[in-house]
Amino acid sequence: MNYLKRLLVGRPLKSAENDDQKLTRFAALALLSSDALSSIAYGTEQIVVVLVALSTAAIWYSLPIAAFVIILLVSLTLSYRQIIHAYPHGGGAYVVSSENLGRNAGLISGGSLLIDYMLTVAVSVSAGAEAITSAVPALYGHQVAISIFIVLLIMMMNLRGLRESASFLMVPVYTFIAVITILIAVGLFKIISGAQPLNATALPGAVVPGISIALILRAFSSGSSSLTGVEAISNAVPFFKKPRAKNAAATLAIMASILGFFFVGITFINYWYGVVPKQEVTVLSQIGEAVFGHGIMYYALQFTTALILAVAANTGFSAFPVLAYNLAKDKFMPHMYQDRGDRLGYSNGIITLAAGSIVLLFIFQGSTERLIPLYSIGVFIPFALSQTGMVRHWQKQGSGWLKKSIANIVGAFISYAIITILFVYRLSDIWPFFIIMPVLLFIFYKIHDHYRKVAEQLRLMEDEAKLHTYDGNTVIVLVGNVTRVNVGALNYAQSIGDYVVAMHVSLDEDVKKEKEIEAEFKQNFPDVRFSVVHSSYRSIENPIIRYVDLVSKNAMKHNYTTTVIIPQFVPRRRWQNILHNQTSLRLRLRLSWRQNIVVGTYSYHLKK
Repeated sequence: MNYLKRLLVGRPLKSAENDDQKLTRFAALALLSSDALSSIAYGTEQIVVVLVALSTAAIWYSLPIAAFVIILLVSLTLSYRQIIHAYPHGGGAYVVSSENLGRNAGLISGGSLLIDYMLTVAVSVSAGAEAITSAVPALYGHQVAISIFIVLLIMMMNLRGLRESASFLMVPVYTFIAVITILIAVGLFKIISGAQPLNATALPGAVVPGISIALILRAFSSGSSSLTGVEAISNAVPFFKKPRAKNAAATLAIMASILGFFFVGITFINYWYGVVPKQEVTVLSQIGEAVFGHGIMYYALQFTTALILAVAANTGFSAFPVLAYNLAKDKFMPHMYQDRGDRLGYSNGIITLAAGSIVLLFIFQGSTERLIPLYSIGVFIPFALSQTGMVRHWQKQGSGWLKKSIANIVGAFISYAIITILFVYRLSDIWPFFIIMPVLLFIFYKIHDHYRKVAEQLRLMEDEAKLHTYDGNTVIVLVGNVTRVNVGALNYAQSIGDYVVAMHVSLDEDVKKEKEIEAEFKQNFPDVRFSVVHSSYRSIENPIIRYVDLVSKNAMKHNYTTTVIIPQFVPRRRWQNILHNQTSLRLRLRLSWRQNIVVGTYSYHLKK
């Protein structure tokens, strides 16, 4: 098992090697921006899908909608750059909301992002699976299986550490950037040169019968899903090489510039070429076919799109463990999320994210369209709260706060508007979020309450600093047959105990065997008391628990401690454990719940 782990995950890294795992801007862009950049594969499509529900002529509305999405992108980018500099230790929306708006707002932000990162993974890999099936129709219908395979692959990659993940992602991310840049450049060149005449379904400004503000707002909220992942860099500032805040802010600006260029370019080309969504072929695939034809560049586009969508899930794998770490540090999630694995990553967070994403893929059957609304609400709530938190942050700074918070105010206003739109027009799609969030908040507070109570009970008071002196120690050794294991356990018991009892459980049907064991024991250990407890129900655990409770109660009257020694033999090879019952394990577990009892294990190692 250890060999398999080393093969899949790699050799353990020393804590001192942590700085070697930090990322340059070039590597961080690949690791942390794949989610945001990949969203152009479905961002424009989500706008158009909503519009064509009314009429194909309504597609021209995608142009002004795209302009508002870009305004939101600029606002969020400026705001998250401020967050990076104000909170260089990472944490993003959770830390900003907690410090400026209070614990509840922070937990809502943190909980929303935890859900959102699971949705990030589910949406990314399902979109990647759809891109694969668009290029290879024979695989249509197997999207869920393809998605789960991709999730497990990315999980294993992240368990190997930051640097290896970034190195692996550079090829698909930068290849995708190159291919999309060529796609937009060739598409615009054909338009400018006249090789591609206007084939739009309607001219800008054309009145489309039945168009409504509600429809446009729904399309805008769907298109804004392209901005998910923008916050990931602010969460992961500690991943960067020094100066961390400066490098993180620069990487965010580069990512936003590329994303804005791609989104505007794809949306415009989609409008000019008159592309209309189809059931089994993505909009980006149709644009690629219209611009490149069915040649090698078309397949390069499909292949790199599938790759970027698949690895876009890595943004969630990078950000979720850090967020879980911050929540665990504040005692709202289990402390195990603070532990680093062999490769210095937060392994428990990585594995939890993979498991949650796979559950979502099964629930929604890998449907990107069904996942997008939940995806949007999960990210725009933290967007809105973090922008509001930054406004409050600048207010605390004193004079000039209004000028500094303009980007935050604009971002907060648009984010709250999108949340309202989703609530009014997409409630049927996002209602699970409003059930999950209260449950998650309840869990956060129960965990926090548990840690608070533990701290209260473990805290040492002044009058408790003295050690209690016991008069002796009663040691109970659990014995079955008289074996070498029991000899070693009894020798140890006599070295620590003032009064040693060998306790044997006899089943009612084994009376003859009981007498044989008792006779053999007294012959070999005449100075040790041999106590037999009978069991009428073929169970040895309950009789042992009752006996130990009785002895412990009596020992406390005489100011004695009680120690229970459980002898066991350890097979030479680990797989051989499955050939033996796990009675000692079950006994240790049950005895650990008894008060005033010390439980010990004596292990005898087999040689063959």
